[in-house]
Amino acid sequence: MRDVADNLPKPMIPVGNKPILWHIMKYYSTFGFTEFVLCLGYKSNVIKEYFVNYEINTSDFTLSLGDKHSLDFMNQHNEKDWKITFAETGENAMTGARIKKIKKYIPEGEQFMLTYGGGLSDVDINKLIEFHKASGKAMTLTAVRPPGRFGEIMSDPTGQITEFNEKPNATEGRINGGYFVCNYNMFDFIEDGDDVVFEQDPIRKMVKHGELMQFNHDQFWQPMDTYREYSLLNEIYANNKAPWKKW
Repeated sequence: MRDVADNLPKPMIPVGNKPILWHIMKYYSTFGFTEFVLCLGYKSNVIKEYFVNYEINTSDFTLSLGDKHSLDFMNQHNEKDWKITFAETGENAMTGARIKKIKKYIPEGEQFMLTYGGGLSDVDINKLIEFHKASGKAMTLTAVRPPGRFGEIMSDPTGQITEFNEKPNATEGRINGGYFVCNYNMFDFIEDGDDVVFEQDPIRKMVKHGELMQFNHDQFWQPMDTYREYSLLNEIYANNKAPWKKW
């Protein structure tokens, strides 16, 4: 994304006037989920500073100078119930390592959702969770139908995944859309070490043990990996046609 911003981590690249990370979090909040753990690495300070200064960045306010500065905010925002844990998972840590390092922030035995920080969708989170709970498996991923430059997944008629190929040269069918629901025992499939890639050994182990399900999503899903995709998402948002905007 160097054509867009050299000084920003990818989740902070804007769609409209807000970072794509904010759009993802805001989308979850429309389903009532307002507690977040951010797996931070590259330029983590940018993400921290944005949210620490969120009130100032999003509100009108009056500043009274003196021995004790005071701020009076003139308007309210709708994110006051958000609880965000900022987890420093390491600048060089791979995806599996980042996930394993936030295990301590997930209450033991609790289900949780897991999402990449660089794509938007209108997947029905409630239906995704309902499907996952009915399966009883360690994890469910959202399967979408985008261009063939991503990894391909295959499943049996029940939705249990039987094969996972990360970024083959050519692909047909559905791919990993990056919206997951996980049981706590999903962590058991991730070895320790910064070089663990979630999309390789951990997911393949889940497939081998019959613990990975797919939830099919045929509506909107769009990653932001290139300048063209950045422009597309911003155009959709500017024209008030963003399927993920449910607020």
